[in-house]
Amino acid sequence: MKRLAPFALAAAAFLAGCIDLAPAYHRPAQPTPAQFPTGPAYAPASGQPQGLVGWRDFFFDPKLKSVIEEALANNRDLRVAVANIAAARAQYVVQRSDLFPKFNATASAVYGQTPYSVLSAGAAGTTPKGDYNERLYNANVGVSAWQLDLFGKQRDLTRASFEQYIATRAARDAAQISLVQQVVADYLAVGEDRALLAIARETLKSGGESLALTQARFKGGIASELDVSQAETIVDQAKFDEARLTTQLAQDRNALELVVGAPVPESLLPTDVDSPEVVISRLPADLPSSALLARPDVVEAEAQLKSANANIGAARAAFFPDISLTASGGVTSLALKSLFKSAAETWSFAPTVTQPIFDAGQNIGNLRYAKAEREASVAQYEKAVQTAFREVADALADRGTVEDRVAAQRALVAADALALKLSTARYERGADTYLNVLISQRSYFAAQEVLVAVELAKADNLVTLYTALGGGLDAPTPAQQAIAR
Repeated sequence: MKRLAPFALAAAAFLAGCIDLAPAYHRPAQPTPAQFPTGPAYAPASGQPQGLVGWRDFFFDPKLKSVIEEALANNRDLRVAVANIAAARAQYVVQRSDLFPKFNATASAVYGQTPYSVLSAGAAGTTPKGDYNERLYNANVGVSAWQLDLFGKQRDLTRASFEQYIATRAARDAAQISLVQQVVADYLAVGEDRALLAIARETLKSGGESLALTQARFKGGIASELDVSQAETIVDQAKFDEARLTTQLAQDRNALELVVGAPVPESLLPTDVDSPEVVISRLPADLPSSALLARPDVVEAEAQLKSANANIGAARAAFFPDISLTASGGVTSLALKSLFKSAAETWSFAPTVTQPIFDAGQNIGNLRYAKAEREASVAQYEKAVQTAFREVADALADRGTVEDRVAAQRALVAADALALKLSTARYERGADTYLNVLISQRSYFAAQEVLVAVELAKADNLVTLYTALGGGLDAPTPAQQAIAR
């Protein structure tokens, strides 16, 4: 060990000045405009720039928070992403171990017997003395085939493995953001169908009352049989919608429980979609598009690019000699009891140099493959940035007009409600036919359904914009806290 220690220290010091053949990494230029689009369709920017808040601060409905927490604890896809992180971390540790020599301790014993006839062969006139019994004991500590990383091959492979680990962590963060968005979408879908089911039941109730009144008028000779038939169509349609929405609501709940990964109690389900407790509208204002570089999926793509860049260095290093060292030191003795007492020291040192001469183009092919992989990674990174930009731009475009759509639809519902009231009054006074009542009922019913859908779109837009900007993690990550450099 005294002989090996100086050797290991000298080798470590030598490796500190090794050559790195990997190309210098430079982040590709951002392939999107510096600012998000503006115009009549887009939400106007206002206020001061803000960072993204964690999902617990963005959503303040206690029931929704509980459902999201259940999903984060039980969702199987997220568990797979966490397991992938552990696997990538282990692979990085394995690859990094190649940077260091591996010491092994060995002990051996040899027992043998050589016949006297063999020992005395050719030795005429010797006196027989019996067979020769041999015992030999050895104890050694050594390094086996440790490669000196003169040209940075192992370091580049370690760096590539580390970037893969970073990419896996970013993929897990991206999975959580997608999970939060999906949970909220399914949660709001339950609220939407509950609101639609309430409308169908209210329509069934009012339609039944109208049918009963029309039947009474028919019996009194005031209304026609056509009026009764027309009144029945509203009731039948409402019954159909009630049955359809009952099934759809059950399926929505099944979808929510699948993404949550556990049953969702009735007490945690929303009553409708038009609830100010579901989401909040406080979102970052005036953020530059470079903020998207902190999105986990973009971080993942950049880590993959860095890994591909490091692989080029490893491919280049394959053209240069490989130097491996095998060394050992120990003691040997003819008696086990004196192995560590009066035994003789032994040592060996066997350096090996291997220089590729002809490999039929293997190293050239590997280098070209590594370069092609980097070019593909550059394109994938740029596409990830462009996709993120498009998602935010689409959400901003939707946000710019969704309030106007909600206001207009609410006004339409109010107008249809008034039209239904007036047409019903005119019919009851005999000033109008039941057809106008029927038209007004259908229009009012359809307007209510559209209003629920628009209100859902408003809530979905807030969540989509929040997650598209990179929100949805437990708390802002360092990458989110600082605008990408």
